[in-house]
Amino acid sequence: MASERMADQPGDDQSEPRAAGRPGPRIPEPRPPEPRLPEPRPLDAIDRDILQILHADGRASIRSVAERVHVSRANAYARINRLIDDGVIRGFGARINHERAGQGASAYITLKIVQNSWRTVRDQLRALPGASHIALVSGDFDVLLLVHTPDNRALRELVLTRLQSIPEVLSTRTLLVFEEDALESSASTESVAEPER
Repeated sequence: MASERMADQPGDDQSEPRAAGRPGPRIPEPRPPEPRLPEPRPLDAIDRDILQILHADGRASIRSVAERVHVSRANAYARINRLIDDGVIRGFGARINHERAGQGASAYITLKIVQNSWRTVRDQLRALPGASHIALVSGDFDVLLLVHTPDNRALRELVLTRLQSIPEVLSTRTLLVFEEDALESSASTESVAEPER
């Protein structure tokens, strides 16, 4: 009886049902502000051409980019660095054949999460091995996660042990990928090499 009286005390938030084994709601920790990008500047036709070239080949040299868009190497270099500084180009990376790289199991995983916990969940998803794309979405679920793992056993371990142990994750659904074709390389920020003189 004493426990029932305590649950009825003002300030106790016992009104929302909790899943078995899940901790109750907790106060979110303050987060440092995310870095602010400058206001976006309008892109001209040359900027768009540069983006198209680098999208197709992130290893294109400054010289080849400059020749293809008909500007000087210094101009191409300055434009690319401005696009990086403005956050238009997030980085350069490699397109990976995950199966040949020893990651034979891929899946999209949908997650329903506790309301207003996106930043906390995102930080934990970024730390997952094999996570390659994370998106906050609208619809029947809240988050879409793409993962690549060595095999189905590792995938099962990631979902059942790692994902479902995140307190803010309410439910998951796993969609196995039978075949994929990456249209865009993943990004990791680097600066562009100095122009040749």
